[in-house]
Amino acid sequence: MRRAVLLDLLHGCCPSCAGSSLLEGSASDSHVFVLCGKRTWEENGCSDPCLSSCRSVQVLDCSSTAESLYRFKRTVDELDLSSVVVITTPQGREVLVLYQAQLFTAVYTFDYKVRSVDQLTCPSCTGSTHTDSPGEGVQTLVSRFLQQLPALDGEVRVLKSTLIPDCFGHGFSTRTGGVSYIPNLSSMNLYFSSKRRDPGAVVMENRRRLALHAGFHPKPLRLIKVNHASDVWVVGKAEPESYDGIVTNQTGFVLAAPGADCMPILFADPVLKVIGAAHAGWKGTLMGVAMAMVEAMVTGFGCQVSDIVVAVGPSVGGCCFTLEREQALDFISIHPDCVPDPESAKPHVNIRLANRILLEKGGVPPEHIHDDTVTERPSVTPCTSCHPEHFSHVRDGPNFGTQLGFLWIRETEEPGRSPAGETGTQEQH
Repeated sequence: MRRAVLLDLLHGCCPSCAGSSLLEGSASDSHVFVLCGKRTWEENGCSDPCLSSCRSVQVLDCSSTAESLYRFKRTVDELDLSSVVVITTPQGREVLVLYQAQLFTAVYTFDYKVRSVDQLTCPSCTGSTHTDSPGEGVQTLVSRFLQQLPALDGEVRVLKSTLIPDCFGHGFSTRTGGVSYIPNLSSMNLYFSSKRRDPGAVVMENRRRLALHAGFHPKPLRLIKVNHASDVWVVGKAEPESYDGIVTNQTGFVLAAPGADCMPILFADPVLKVIGAAHAGWKGTLMGVAMAMVEAMVTGFGCQVSDIVVAVGPSVGGCCFTLEREQALDFISIHPDCVPDPESAKPHVNIRLANRILLEKGGVPPEHIHDDTVTERPSVTPCTSCHPEHFSHVRDGPNFGTQLGFLWIRETEEPGRSPAGETGTQEQH
């Protein structure tokens, strides 16, 4: 099996001491990476016979452990490897597992071969050029390094609806301006999944950059815990284990709904200053998540349905989304126009139209809904499958990235409010 071997020379191990482990691990068929300082490698690594027999050897001698292991991961991903053998000492394992938690996911398997002190037959290697302070947390060191990385694929861009008043901050993210480098996740992936190669630290850095651009840093994100249904959490009540909608009248944090074909939908009542964010896929649409949001705003905060405005973010259009015929026909009960080709084996389904119809039936004025049917306002609802500047499960398959719709209540003294009458539909810097 193809794998990567990480030889840790930073924590009291050297090629001679690790030689037997390398041979036992069939390193001749593996890609070997040497984690060390420049002087350590120059003095001990170049002529070691154990390394000379390896298929390939790359030296990781960057100025910090965080940078070295980040470069290691990038190369592992480029080689499409997921199995890693780490040869280190007890001290090294204690440190490296912390970096593993920050920079890797469950996609990767790590096998630590630990060389105890009595197995080290030569003076431990010294001379690391790394400047990591033992007192600093690994999470802080990794975060500090990621903040220095250049943005990929262009600058941060956010779509904004001209329907949502300026007393609220809001937006729909696109996929540019982040630091995710995996092709289907590049570059502003905003959702962490242990089943993908984008680690939590990278996702958090992407969120930080989005927050700085959109103007809500350092407010925390309250991200929906998706279950593809119609449960709504009213902040202040007990939080459910999972839900597809969240409603509040509180300031100090940002509501966020993920989407990658499924709709991120934002709700706002400018009269009572109540907001909500929902995730609506085809299942949630059939279960009525959009009107469940409206009902939560009405019953929980006394909102009038006629005061609520709704913006539907980037999502898959009826041009690209299909379902099995039995599932698709359920949408005909909402309106026949939701399924333009019902006789097809896999009919096309317009889930965005279905949500508009359900909202209008529930009393939301048609002019209070901003979606792809609205032509007099700049679009915030492009088809994610048609437009590569957005992530799409339909287009990209199971290893897709995720964008967010986000919304918060501006505080009176909050900076960054646009002057009266000024609106922006697509911001960048």
